[in-house]
Parts: sequence; structure tokens; C-alpha cells
Amino acid sequence: MDLSLSGLLTSALIGGDGYVLFHYGRKSARMPQIVSGLTLMLFPMFVTGAVWMVAIAALVLALFWASLRAGM
Repeated sequence: MDLSLSGLLTSALIGGDGYVLFHYGRKSARMPQIVSGLTLMLFPMFVTGAVWMVAIAALVLALFWASLRAGM
């Protein structure tokens, strides 16, 4: 976990987005939203550095977008 200001702000932003996505997925019973939301909420605890957090979040969201395009 990164305790610098940029790391804390980045993890809060990514985790907040993950919470919203998870909450929406749980209400609508959609698995891609639930899995992506949980991933976005949990991975910032294990990654150091804001740049890595943004890169991993972009990868998770790209995979989420691809799963929606595939019709999941």
C-alpha cells in the first residue's frame, strides 16, 4: 500500500469507482460488473505506486468493456 498523497488519492478514486460498479452489478445481478467492481476495490491494497494502480485499473476496465462487448 502506498501512503503518499498521490497513492492515497488514486486508490480512493479507483476503489470508489469499484464500489459503484460492484453495487450496480449486485443490484442488477450482472457478473462482469460484480467481478470488475471487486477487483477495482481490492487491488489498490496490494499495489504500490499510483502509476501502477492507474495501469492496472485501465486493464481491468478494458477487460470489463471487452466482456460486455462479447455479450456477457
